[in-house]
Amino acid sequence: MARTVALSRTRNIGIMAHIDAGKTTTTERILFYTGITYKLGEVHDGTAVMDWMEQEQERGITITSAA
Repeated sequence: MARTVALSRTRNIGIMAHIDAGKTTTTERILFYTGITYKLGEVHDGTAVMDWMEQEQERGITITSAA
């Protein structure tokens, strides 16, 4: 079931940096510390929520992004 959150409590953010600067790691921490995920995902373990495609997990990079 979808959560209902007041629009005034919604924030959209963007994370942009150079390659290997820690964007996915930062995003994984944000998801965990805000309660969206129940465990920390790690890029090098292939458990990052943001890296859901098989190719992303194999290569250790994020290919897709949300807009």
